[in-house]
Amino acid sequence: MTATTFSSREFNQDVTRAKRAAECGPVFITDRGEPAHVLLTIQEYRRLTAQHRSLAEALSMPGLSDIPLEIPRSREPPRSADFE
Repeated sequence: MTATTFSSREFNQDVTRAKRAAECGPVFITDRGEPAHVLLTIQEYRRLTAQHRSLAEALSMPGLSDIPLEIPRSREPPRSADFE
């Protein structure tokens, strides 16, 4: 699965190329450099919206490890657990 990014202008100028790219993975369409929309094939959309998928299946999607994820460290002091 390959994610592709198009600016809004690129998308408007070559929709066919964006549709072809969606065959290989999601196409992110940006507005002023920020992701605003995602183009998917109908098969991928249906697969993602299917109700029978478990959490384990969702977490084991192909290509998931290729998605960069940066989780900022909390600046809040730790709190003690309340078990009551």
